[in-house]
Amino acid sequence: MADGTDKTDKTDKIGRRSRRFVVRSGESTLLEGRLPMPSAQIEVRREYSAADEAGLIEAVHAAIVTAFRIPPQDKDVRLLVHAPHRFACSPRLTEPEFFTLVTVDCFAGRSLDAKRTLYTEIIGNLKPFGIPADHVTILVRDHPTSNWGIRGGQAASDVDLGFDVNV
Repeated sequence: MADGTDKTDKTDKIGRRSRRFVVRSGESTLLEGRLPMPSAQIEVRREYSAADEAGLIEAVHAAIVTAFRIPPQDKDVRLLVHAPHRFACSPRLTEPEFFTLVTVDCFAGRSLDAKRTLYTEIIGNLKPFGIPADHVTILVRDHPTSNWGIRGGQAASDVDLGFDVNV
């Protein structure tokens, strides 16, 4: 196609036809109707400006893209702002208002090195927001692809994900 993509029809494991878009300019594969993976949630104990909230979301997303090598358009990051009395943290923290919990739910298969890269990237990307490195907790929850229902109720293990989770 003139826009640099090829459209190909493909039959999935249960006999349905789907369209797959392969972007020639990079390694990313785009699939119509695909839900973004992994899914991340950032929980904080203080208010941020709208611009900083968007920046926090982008900081975590950029770390996931780098560490897990997912396509940049696979973005599923939520920010939850808690009143401090509803989100307890260690009394040993010097600035408890900056306590940040990042939870990443993802398909199983990422290596320990990929997870270490994720941890380092998240800490580095959150630094510009004044969040001390020792005030960030990162929780990665690996799930078998059979535990994710995607694309209209199919088990993720039954569909072509368009990217490799074994990084």
